[in-house]
Amino acid sequence: MKPYSPETILFNGKITTLDPVQPEVSAIAVAAGKVLALGSDAQIQALAIADTVAIDLNGKRVLPGLNDSHLHLIRGGLNYNMELRWEGVGSIADALAMLQLQAARTPAPQWVRVVGGWSEFQFKERRMPTLAEINAVSPDTPVFILHLYDRALLNGAALRAAGIGKDTPDPPGGKIQRDANGNPTGMLIAEPNAMILYSTLAKGPKLPLDDQINSTRHFMRELNRLGVTSCIDAGGGFQNYPEDYQVIERLHADGQMTVRIAYNLFTQNKGGELADFQKWAGVVKPYSGDSYFRQNGAGEMLVFSAADFEDFLQPRPDMAASMEKELGDVVRFLVENRWPFRLHATYDETIDRALDVFEAINRDTRFDDLRWFFDHAETVSEKNLARIKHLGGGIAVQHRMAFQGEYFVDRYGKKAAEHTPPLRKMLEMGIPVGGGTDATRVASFNPWVSLYWLVTGRTVGGLPLYGESNCLEREEALRLWTTGSAYKSNEETVKGALSPGMYADLIVTSHDFMTVADEAIKAITSLLTMVGGRIVYAADDFSRFDTPLPPASPDWSPVRYFGGHQTPQTHYALPAASCAAHACAIHGHHPGQDGKLSRWLGLDNAGKQVQFENPWALGCGCFAY
Repeated sequence: MKPYSPETILFNGKITTLDPVQPEVSAIAVAAGKVLALGSDAQIQALAIADTVAIDLNGKRVLPGLNDSHLHLIRGGLNYNMELRWEGVGSIADALAMLQLQAARTPAPQWVRVVGGWSEFQFKERRMPTLAEINAVSPDTPVFILHLYDRALLNGAALRAAGIGKDTPDPPGGKIQRDANGNPTGMLIAEPNAMILYSTLAKGPKLPLDDQINSTRHFMRELNRLGVTSCIDAGGGFQNYPEDYQVIERLHADGQMTVRIAYNLFTQNKGGELADFQKWAGVVKPYSGDSYFRQNGAGEMLVFSAADFEDFLQPRPDMAASMEKELGDVVRFLVENRWPFRLHATYDETIDRALDVFEAINRDTRFDDLRWFFDHAETVSEKNLARIKHLGGGIAVQHRMAFQGEYFVDRYGKKAAEHTPPLRKMLEMGIPVGGGTDATRVASFNPWVSLYWLVTGRTVGGLPLYGESNCLEREEALRLWTTGSAYKSNEETVKGALSPGMYADLIVTSHDFMTVADEAIKAITSLLTMVGGRIVYAADDFSRFDTPLPPASPDWSPVRYFGGHQTPQTHYALPAASCAAHACAIHGHHPGQDGKLSRWLGLDNAGKQVQFENPWALGCGCFAY
């Protein structure tokens, strides 16, 4: 086939290209993994030859493939097939029914794990499941349920499997909740360190290598189903380089990656962070690799002393006095060696101190065009936005407030939440902003929930956080998730838009993102996903183009039975047998009560709020964001 002849054409559609010359067309031609041409149906069909595959879009909307600028795909893929996902589930009754069904099919010694991506406010009951309910549906199979980064709920079987009993002491920075007799109830609380949560989760069995490979493929396919074609992997706790990258490297070598990954390296070594980056600088270079798997610099953990956190049920942490020295040593090394970097920072107070460090370094070792950015930046001030802009930095925002907005309002008030983060101000100031999720634990990996949050300013529970002044127009939100994220990996010239010569990464959406009602945005999926001109997922009218994966393994995997992200319209519970009828024998909390977690935990009383400095000062090896 001649290089100027299209391998595939898509026509009779509404194609949002984000190309300034041809922003919307009805047809597109693809060749050699890239966009060959844009135009009308007649113009593009005239390019076809005998071997060209022609796909009638039947009026569907086409968008550039979505790019998550902050995703923990590599780590998440290793565990995906073991996890029961509550993302999108509409009721406690259905969540508990899923738990009961999965517990019945999970063989010993495996656990049932619900590991993040959900909020109590997504449920129509507007509450958490109780420990009594969890024990009722799974009395014998260990169950571990992670809620954000603040606590975990364990049934009695999981307490036994983890070796947690009456005589188990509270670990530093964590709390084992106990009843009046001193017995553990099943709630583990990060107070303030998440080590108690992740060290307990780590006691459960892991998948063997072959299942981890299958698991990662299924996670990528779920992302493809939701329209994700690229991401930047932000590293994560217990994600050591290069040991924990063997699965993704094998998939890359075998040509089985369906999501492009640019990966950052995340230190695991409190007190030895600089040594880690010095070692890695001798092994791998930024932007080395290819279009499917490439190195993207350092972070999001640069030094433990500079890492704040996002548990709005707890007071804001103060960073350690050693932060400036330790962060300065690492960032100076990175800038000298021209390593791009990213830094996790939730609060403006942390950002302010980090910028002092960056500006001091820049006075003698110029940042110039080095790509660097803050992750999260929920409470960043306009003053510090100006400083970020002056230093040529950027920000990667995630929809963590969609899952924790109610807690933020409880603690800081509705007024403070109106510009948390200040999305509109960032864009008005010309700061490069990328969109993302921070999945798989704090927030869902569903990009449409993030886009819904950006457009409406609402949480998954429907709480309006922002007025129109801090909400984005739909094309603005889409740009954050495409060209904005591509900038974060120095790839804005090759992906993010559907322009001739750029990667043919695109999605055909189930509903028209540009016109559908606000609430319907959350339900959008992709009906056809193309990465580098190759169809990696197809469904419904396009299912003939799909190539399904082998079934999720092992055979008891929740993914086999439930898939990934759920919808409120999917029901598993039988009304007459709903487990949600139980009251909580531990806390006296009745399901009919509209109880917020902060009140359930007794955190409304300021006198009960824990005071602390940097929660990661202990060097939590399971630090995971």
